[in-house]
Amino acid sequence: MSTSTETKTVRLGDVLVDRGLVSPQQVDEAILVQQEGGKRQLLGEILIEMGYVSQEQMTSALADAQDIPFARLNSRLVDRNVFGVLPIDFIEQSQVVPMFKVDGTLTVAVSDLMNFFLVDEVSQQAGCPVQIVAALTEDIKTVIEDVSQDEAPSFDELFAEAENASAGSETDSQRADVEDLGSDSPVVKLVNHAIHSAIREGASDIHFEPDEDEFRVRYRVDGQLFEKLQPPAQMQPAIVARIKIMAGMDISERRLPQDGAIRVSSRGNQVDLRVSTLPNKFGEKVVIRIIDNSNSLLTFSGLKLDADTQASMQQICKEPYGIILVTGPTGSGKSSTLYSMLNEINSSEINICTVEDPIEYNVKGINQFQVHSKIGLTFASVLRTLLRQDPDVIMLGEIRDDETAAIAVQAALTGHLVLSTLHTNDSAGAITRLQNLGIEPYLISAAIVGVVAQRLVRRVCQECGTEVEAPTNVMQAAKRAGLSIDKVTKGRGCSTCHQTGFKGRSGIYEILIPGDEMRDAIASGAGLGKLRAIAKSQGIKNLFEYGMAKVHSGETTVEEILRVTSG
Repeated sequence: MSTSTETKTVRLGDVLVDRGLVSPQQVDEAILVQQEGGKRQLLGEILIEMGYVSQEQMTSALADAQDIPFARLNSRLVDRNVFGVLPIDFIEQSQVVPMFKVDGTLTVAVSDLMNFFLVDEVSQQAGCPVQIVAALTEDIKTVIEDVSQDEAPSFDELFAEAENASAGSETDSQRADVEDLGSDSPVVKLVNHAIHSAIREGASDIHFEPDEDEFRVRYRVDGQLFEKLQPPAQMQPAIVARIKIMAGMDISERRLPQDGAIRVSSRGNQVDLRVSTLPNKFGEKVVIRIIDNSNSLLTFSGLKLDADTQASMQQICKEPYGIILVTGPTGSGKSSTLYSMLNEINSSEINICTVEDPIEYNVKGINQFQVHSKIGLTFASVLRTLLRQDPDVIMLGEIRDDETAAIAVQAALTGHLVLSTLHTNDSAGAITRLQNLGIEPYLISAAIVGVVAQRLVRRVCQECGTEVEAPTNVMQAAKRAGLSIDKVTKGRGCSTCHQTGFKGRSGIYEILIPGDEMRDAIASGAGLGKLRAIAKSQGIKNLFEYGMAKVHSGETTVEEILRVTSG
């Protein structure tokens, strides 16, 4: 189909029914799911989730209805010389793949056949007529990643190019102009490549760290830092300047800390980068926090919860009012759990508001407010005002002080559902922390509907994991958790997991839903030991016991569990 051909307007449900892939009743059922609770999912996504049709069947049927060829795409079908005819940012954002060019017409693979303006956009970007081929979304993502990696210059090439540019732009005093260096093409390529490489590898943070005679770049992957590259030390000012330019910071201020933000497109997803600079003895250290807005983790299914844990979380987050607390140290996944709860209850019928510092993820249908302490816009002041905005559900990024705690508990007791975080070691510790913040025990007892304590542990790499005999210490640890373990899974280390033996992370949880005995104990001001004893008598698994169950299933190791729990 060329750009001059009219695009047929088709209805997905009709196409699938006409081809016998689904029944009219199944389409009606999916439409009902789409309408219930203000769901914003596309009809096709719902039909796939319900198991009525596969992605390949749906794409192939839509392509056939519009007289468009359908193909299973792979990188061998792509002419590498043609791939560069479209800007890489446009390719990643629009999820299109330039395949080949014949007689001046560019053939492009696309997955979104309902976007009737896409062909014109591609044609304008390429400057030539375009015909399209339908392909699966996952095939397009894989090809874009494969070809982009092949096309990307090596770090050594970028270092050499940047060093030459630096040398050519030095002044008589041997000091290069930082702003000029920050805009040099090799430096731009290097920063872009470092960011996209970190996103591809699943890093949560990038650290740019200057030292006396070296400059290293480290990625944090699965909670652990590892060195990725070491650019020449003289490139440090230029790299920092480039990042500041991208983040909208003051490039001339190198003595004070600064914060900024960048939004990039990677593999079709919008990725937000939070940038922080802090001067040290040898320059400015820069840390970039990577926040993937694809929201793949911000649902209970994305968190890969077991059935019992998911049922418990659904139970507490669907309470009409009260306070839910998620506890754990920094980096333990508390925000992901909170957002998953919000997504679980998000609908057009309720007013959900968040107060955050900073706003970590953008969620459609939710009112999100940013705290600005420097101008007096604190958690407490925003929360106090927010209660006059007719909220049904309020999410506080963190309860940091007694004033915020008091307002949050009062809101929970006056018909609002309040979700927030605390830094405590376990679920019972959240109760005593509220007491320490000056909240009366009887108010805590009345307000609290659930506490989730959690940690993140690394998963054993699926590529190199192998079963071995369980050592004595593992069997003893399993016995303490009421389990019997004869075999454990260990990762040998491979290129997929950077020789660590681990790839990805999984949550371990301790969920406290207070019963009558627990509420009576809280109201009487019971101490931590008493609360833990009652929780144990109610059959609540603690973090160690939950984690050892994951060791038993081969998902992680006992060393990981002992690293994040008291055992």
